[in-house]
Amino acid sequence: MSLSSAMSLIQTALELGLISALTVLALFLSYSMLNVCDLSTDGCFTLGAAVGAVVALAGHPLLSIPAAMAAGMTSGFVTALLQTKMGVNSLLSGIAVNTALYSVNIAVMGQSSLLNLNKTETVFTLLRDKLSGTVLHGQYRLVAAVLAVGAVWLFLVLFLRTRLGLAIRATGNNPDMVRSSSINPALTTTVGLCISNSFTALSGCLLAQSQKSVNIDIGSGMVTVALASLLIGGVFTARGKIPLRAAGAVLGAVIFRLVYTLALRLDMPAFMLKLVSSVIVVAAISAPYLRARAPLYKRRRELKKRKGEEKC
Repeated sequence: MSLSSAMSLIQTALELGLISALTVLALFLSYSMLNVCDLSTDGCFTLGAAVGAVVALAGHPLLSIPAAMAAGMTSGFVTALLQTKMGVNSLLSGIAVNTALYSVNIAVMGQSSLLNLNKTETVFTLLRDKLSGTVLHGQYRLVAAVLAVGAVWLFLVLFLRTRLGLAIRATGNNPDMVRSSSINPALTTTVGLCISNSFTALSGCLLAQSQKSVNIDIGSGMVTVALASLLIGGVFTARGKIPLRAAGAVLGAVIFRLVYTLALRLDMPAFMLKLVSSVIVVAAISAPYLRARAPLYKRRRELKKRKGEEKC
């Protein structure tokens, strides 16, 4: 493989990794901070992609961003409503919303499972025109992804320092204590899920406009990818402060996408990529546990070795 081909692959991996990092940051808020495992991620990602594509096709590429995020907020609100007001378990509420969103997404896409954006103006084509004649003209997708991730990262860092952000963090740690402090955990859960789902929808919107198409399965497996990326980033920054942990989530997304790209480059069959995702998730989850158990395993081997020597 030539150097130019390698650099092209790395740039593509960075672009896709940064776009998916928005979903990882969404789970960083809902899963790591709020302690809610939101399984509506796949459907919400597709919802953002569908709404963003439909609005862009209507001739409003800039409006597609807030429209997709508003749709994601609505999805998060419904998920939170099921949890806080109807007593549905967080896992089941996510599954129910994710199932319902399949029909909603088909309806948003005009009862079609595929939308083509090849001849449609998007936020990426607008940025490409703005960067025309500059050294960044060929990297307009990367620039757009960096700007989006930077804005979301900065928002999260600042938001989690506010009174409401601290209340959301406290709800994830100890909801009973939050309730005894006259803070409504239903409100903090709702706000947290609305914000996190808006980021997920933004990620879907940007991916759809980047690849110039949307299909109904565009969000399939995104929750697995995002969780794997979040756990990979946590290996490096688990004990850091909020800004570092959020940056670690972005780093995890990029690392995951690089591994994914490498698997594709090795001519791995497409049907094996889900297995690769699962293996990465298992490795990311088990690595801290195995690292903590390593001294115990070492002592056991030493004891077995001593017993073997004594028998001899």
